[in-house]
Amino acid sequence: MDGKPGLRERKKQRTHAAISDAAIALFLEHGFNQVSVAQVAEAAEVSKRTLFAYFPTKEDLVLHRLADHETESARVVRARPPRTTPLAALREHFLRGLRERDPITGLNDHPQVLRLTRMILDAPSLAARMEGFRSGAERALAQALVETAGTSDLTARLAAVQIVGVQWTLAQDNAARLAYGQSADERCAGAVADAEEAFRLLENGLRHLSRQ
Repeated sequence: MDGKPGLRERKKQRTHAAISDAAIALFLEHGFNQVSVAQVAEAAEVSKRTLFAYFPTKEDLVLHRLADHETESARVVRARPPRTTPLAALREHFLRGLRERDPITGLNDHPQVLRLTRMILDAPSLAARMEGFRSGAERALAQALVETAGTSDLTARLAAVQIVGVQWTLAQDNAARLAYGQSADERCAGAVADAEEAFRLLENGLRHLSRQ
């Protein structure tokens, strides 16, 4: 066995990609709410039944591309080097994402990425599903902290809510600035500074919040 997918699996992957590509193209051109599942199926040259076999909901046609990010922070924590704290590993991972213009950090100004971001924010059902991803990310990270950092369940859950919330806010701030015309290169230094400050807050807590 060479580990390569068989013919049937490769065909499924091609069909999956063809449906997704057709859907994204239609949604970006006409708007998510203006395109029906039937229109996507027709454009992809598959039946509605086949489409739903690959994508159970209309929202999945868009958000499946982000599904891996739901457990990304948990994976980073589990894979961190010895003697590296979870927070240090997550900080470095986020900063690397900024340097590499990972769309999940909000710091990517490729035209299609910007259009996709706007589409998600403008469609209530997509935005609601994104909130579901956020909750899933918190649960996965909390479990990783319990299993690898020896924290209590409550500590892990509280930490996960704060960490994911910070990552989410940083990404939204970056995406908003790019949506209003700032380039990723122009925003990069500010994005890095904001991320450094945010992770310092996480590391040091809020004890200095009342200082004037």
